[in-house]
Amino acid sequence: MKLFIKYLILICCVCSITVAGAQNRLSLWYDKPAEDWMTEALPIGNGYMGVMFFGGLETEQLQFTEGSLWSGGPHASKDYNYGNKPGSWKHLQEVRGLIEQGELEEANELVKQYFTGTPPEITDGKSEWGDYGAQQTMGDLFITLNHGSENISSYKRELDINRAMGLVSYQIGTTQYKREFFGNYPSGMMVYEFSSGKPTQYTIQYRTPHVKENESFIDNVYQFDGHVGDNKQRFRTVFKVETDGAKSYENGVLTIDGASSVVIYHTAATDYTLDYPLYNGNDYKSIVESRFEKIDGLSYKEIREQHIQDYQGLFQRVSLSLGNQELSELPINVRQQRYFEGAEDSALEELYFQYGRYLMIAGSRPGTMVMNLQGKWNNSVNPPWAADYHMNINQQMIYWPAEVTNLAECHEPLLRYIESLVEPGTQSAKDFFNTRGWMVNTMNNAFGYTAPGWDVPWGFFPGGAAWLAQHLWDHYEFNLDTAYLKNQAYPVMKAASLFWIDYLIEDNKGYLVSSPSYSPEHGGISSGASMDHQIAWDVLNNSIQAAKLLNDHDFVREAEAVKSKILPPQIGSWGQLQEWKEDVDDSTSRHRHVSHLFALHPGRQISPSETPDLAKAARITLEARGDDATGWSLAWKVNFWSRLLDGDRAYKLYRMILKPSGAGGSGSGSYANLLDAHPPFQLDGNMGATAGLAEMLLQSHTDNIAILPALPAAWATGHVKGLRARGGYTIDIYWENSELKKLIVKADKAGECNLSYLNLDMLVPMEAGSRVEIKLDDFVNNT
Repeated sequence: MKLFIKYLILICCVCSITVAGAQNRLSLWYDKPAEDWMTEALPIGNGYMGVMFFGGLETEQLQFTEGSLWSGGPHASKDYNYGNKPGSWKHLQEVRGLIEQGELEEANELVKQYFTGTPPEITDGKSEWGDYGAQQTMGDLFITLNHGSENISSYKRELDINRAMGLVSYQIGTTQYKREFFGNYPSGMMVYEFSSGKPTQYTIQYRTPHVKENESFIDNVYQFDGHVGDNKQRFRTVFKVETDGAKSYENGVLTIDGASSVVIYHTAATDYTLDYPLYNGNDYKSIVESRFEKIDGLSYKEIREQHIQDYQGLFQRVSLSLGNQELSELPINVRQQRYFEGAEDSALEELYFQYGRYLMIAGSRPGTMVMNLQGKWNNSVNPPWAADYHMNINQQMIYWPAEVTNLAECHEPLLRYIESLVEPGTQSAKDFFNTRGWMVNTMNNAFGYTAPGWDVPWGFFPGGAAWLAQHLWDHYEFNLDTAYLKNQAYPVMKAASLFWIDYLIEDNKGYLVSSPSYSPEHGGISSGASMDHQIAWDVLNNSIQAAKLLNDHDFVREAEAVKSKILPPQIGSWGQLQEWKEDVDDSTSRHRHVSHLFALHPGRQISPSETPDLAKAARITLEARGDDATGWSLAWKVNFWSRLLDGDRAYKLYRMILKPSGAGGSGSGSYANLLDAHPPFQLDGNMGATAGLAEMLLQSHTDNIAILPALPAAWATGHVKGLRARGGYTIDIYWENSELKKLIVKADKAGECNLSYLNLDMLVPMEAGSRVEIKLDDFVNNT
């Protein structure tokens, strides 16, 4: 029975959500400088650039990256049919025939020959990624303070994520030294302030691994023009200095004498454009100039305030309180160890959740480059996995928190990047499989590489485009922007669906299956990895819903006919959810990829309420795979267990993510700077964990919005404010003694809001801009 509660509705204007309380605990702090980039330095950013600061006493190192600086690409290879093997599709029937006959080794060899991308051409002997390319560090600023290192006391290095400020402070004798670092998105500037209680000498030097074209210091402005060696991608980085000291410049080194204050305004841009097939032509010099014009006439305090207001306008939409246990008087690395040893520290759990939101705001804003495996923080010209965009889980996971944690604007760079892949992905689909639509595979870069990787099984994953299309649909479902759906999302979703409509083939039982197929990074060739079928079902299901809204009736008929014949998830001989069409799962496998549970999360084909037998099989699979895993895999399992409504198990894995990397004999967990340890560092674990915590408290992937669906016993009392649910709802939830106390629902648009708590349902008609407060008794009285 549904309860209509119109009398509870309060019509009001929807205003921005500001939150208070608990924010003073949102700080990572340490009592010594960082020595290691990956595990100890702290990240700041303005969307365009990412900076890691070390807090060194005599020398501050500010390592920085601009997200669009890449090696490789078509400029390096001179090949605009990038990675593809035209005509490969002519061998597809032969591969499928061999699979059907059980000649799997022969089929696999043919796939390796014709259905993998061309291997990177290594030209300079320096990078394993060759003309595929890799995201690049732009270099480092080194600021040396010639004040000696004796009699130092009261040292503190901090990242205040409530204000997105990096802070360093210490004393030498009785003299106080302070630093403030932040990224200002409105101006595109990184800003660094150094202050001291007495005049001090500073030296500033920029170092880069790339080719220098020219370098100068004129009228307080340092300018460096350079390019990447292999592809000649050009860039400019500039900083302007404001100081009360005397300046001199020689051989790339700026010296400032007798300064009590030094403020550095820093920016960078490249000639890269997200425009297939050339990806260049950006007027980067004018961009740099325009950014300085934006701060012209503004004081440091005004720019700082502009930054804080801009950042908090996003960050403070969501607040979280999970109790009162905290060890905030201790440095983070000490708290981590105490936590691993069993200490209660719910404030650390809150911090980790909000840290993920902080990293998204710092790394992904409208108009900026999409975040990669390391977000916007990379100190190498040869980073792990090229610091690229992996589409068999990692890239999608990085953006899982965007909508639910009220950061829809931060989703924009991924949505824009997805659109950019359609044209090259269409060519790859034709070259390899002669299908309509578009595809991407495991590895993608800044230059439209949509071919399979250059080996199997890891490189072959044509499901990437359909998985990406889920993000387009989610952005619509959370925000209900019909113009966006019609003009941007639906054409891309439909094209991703057409690939699968053409690629799937009928087996001897009349089901449509994926062939050839590999379960991501696990196992050999198959006539149907379950993840392929689940992703195909998902993109068709979402595209059908969109097509109905937009009255594309012809596509609805075509897509529904295919969707209904896709091989559904299968339960195997030991009760498991099968990873392949064939019942060959190894119950002793502990592989990090649990890809065949896509239908549970982030898909919506399996749920405990609608498909209890499949949900039980998913649970058996998770039990068999075990809890321990790499960083991002732990994060995915948090989401899996949340969808299975097992909050205590999800919480156990959340705690495992927070443990110090290496503790207990496992390299996964988090480093001292709370960046996720795959290992090495990958941003997906941070973001997946943030999304997982939200899934424990709110789920909206079914017809009902589930309130506290997977609340663990450890969080008996708390509240969360500002989470988003599909349908355009913003929701605050309060609970005590593991029981809902009240919730507040705010509606963007008029409609019926379906709520559920435990086994209780409620239907709430709402007007656009309305707000309703619901207490537990309102649910109970509806039983």
